Amino acid sequence: MKYAVTTSHKPSAELALKAQQIAREYGVPYMPRRKLTELKKEGKLDLDFYYVLDRNEQLYILYGDSKFFFHPSMAKLRLKNYREGQRDHLIENMCLNGDEKVLDATFGLGSEALLMAHFLKSGEVIGLEASVHVYRIVKHGLCHYPFQYQWMKDAASRITLMNRDLKHFLRDSADESYDIVYCDPMFEVPQYSSSSLNPLRPFAVYEPITSEDVREMIRVAKKKVVLKSRVTDSFFEELEKFIEFSYVDGSKSSGVIYGVIEK
Repeated sequence: MKYAVTTSHKPSAELALKAQQIAREYGVPYMPRRKLTELKKEGKLDLDFYYVLDRNEQLYILYGDSKFFFHPSMAKLRLKNYREGQRDHLIENMCLNGDEKVLDATFGLGSEALLMAHFLKSGEVIGLEASVHVYRIVKHGLCHYPFQYQWMKDAASRITLMNRDLKHFLRDSADESYDIVYCDPMFEVPQYSSSSLNPLRPFAVYEPITSEDVREMIRVAKKKVVLKSRVTDSFFEELEKFIEFSYVDGSKSSGVIYGVIEK
C-alpha cells in the first residue's frame, strides 16, 4: 500500500518538522497538507491512505471517509463500571497481585492492556502488535495522548509495546518468562456494532491462533494463560480437542468468555 505523512491544515513550522521526522522514521514521503489537498481535489492523489500529525501532536490515519486513531475510552468505561461494583471478567480471571509481568499477545488498541496495567502498580505489560500501522498509531498514542485521568497516564507508563508477531515472539521466548499470557484474537464474526474497532479492521493482521500457539503460551507463562472468545465462535471448541482449560468464565449478556489455563 502507498502512503505518506502529512500534517493537519495550516501547520506551524515546528509541527511540519515533526511530521517530516516521522516520515523519515517510517521511510515514506512527507507531503505538505496544502499539496495533498490540491492533489486530492484534482483526483491525482496516488495514495491508499496517509498519516496525519495534528496540532495537538496526535497521530492518526485517514483512508477514504474513515479515520483510525488511538483512544482509551473503553478502558475508562470499564474501570468506571468496575469501581461502581460491576463485574469485569477479565480482571477477575487475571487475579493480579500487582507485581506481575503480563504478556498481551494481541494488543490492538490497548484498552485491555491499560486496564490491566492499572492494577499492576509494580508490574508491567509487554504488548505485541503484528500490524505495523496499528503499532505506530497506538505506540504514539500511549506516549502523547492527553489522558484525562492520572491513572491512565500511570498505566500507560507501565506498558511496553513491540511490533512483533506473536507466533515468532513466543517461539523466541524462554520458558516461564512471563507471569501471565493474555490473548484476545479477532472474533470469527466481527462485531461491526463496535464502533471503536471498526477503523482498525483494514490495518489488522488476521492470522488464526492455533493449538500450537497456545501450547507456546503455556510454556512461556509461569502462572496462567487467559484466552478471550465469544460464545458464538468455535475457537474454544477447537482448542479443547487438544488443550484442557482449567475453567471457562464469562458474561451471558455480552457473550464474551474467558478460557483460563492454570499451571
